[in-house]
Amino acid sequence: MINKSILAFLIPPLLLGGCMGTENRGLESVHQPVVSRSDYALDLGVAGGALGRGEQQRLASWLDAMRLSYGDRVAIDDPAAEGYAARTDVAAVVARYGLLLGADAPVTPAPVAPGTIRIVVSRMHADVPRCPDWSRDSTNDFTSNTSSNYGCAINRNLAAMVANPADLVRGAPGNETTDTAVSYKAIDTYRKKAPTGAGGLAASSTGGK
Repeated sequence: MINKSILAFLIPPLLLGGCMGTENRGLESVHQPVVSRSDYALDLGVAGGALGRGEQQRLASWLDAMRLSYGDRVAIDDPAAEGYAARTDVAAVVARYGLLLGADAPVTPAPVAPGTIRIVVSRMHADVPRCPDWSRDSTNDFTSNTSSNYGCAINRNLAAMVANPADLVRGAPGNETTDTAVSYKAIDTYRKKAPTGAGGLAASSTGGK
């Protein structure tokens, strides 16, 4: 198993945070989410281009142990094209988790041995370092700086709630096609709904007993 981390800084002010400490005279927090990526690899044997006997079950057990879920990326590293038919077998296992195989596998340190293919699972995690930060007392600060803890709560909540941390780095891609039928549903419902006053006013008595 290979594990490595890559830090992705989202917004330039985070880079300035190391130089200016927690002092900030702007409205952009110096505490920004940092996304780290870990790559895990498993080598599988191939025979005749397909997975060897028992390798598909071994892959399934490994993915179960990894608790593969949404946000994880799975790719095949096969520089020698050993498993030209094994992709279907791997894709079938990955599909059980509701995922698709990625097009490109990240570079791993060790070379892929002949007669094997490498399955790489990439997992990202988002967190905001140095939070909470109460290093500076803002109640007695008259230098027009925001609190040293400014931005910690909202950005840590964002990092904890985002389903796919990779979206914090490059955003979520939009749909390549537009389904006009889906877009029309809301408009059609609005047009067909009867006006709220169509039934007239309800009769009521203002007389007292």
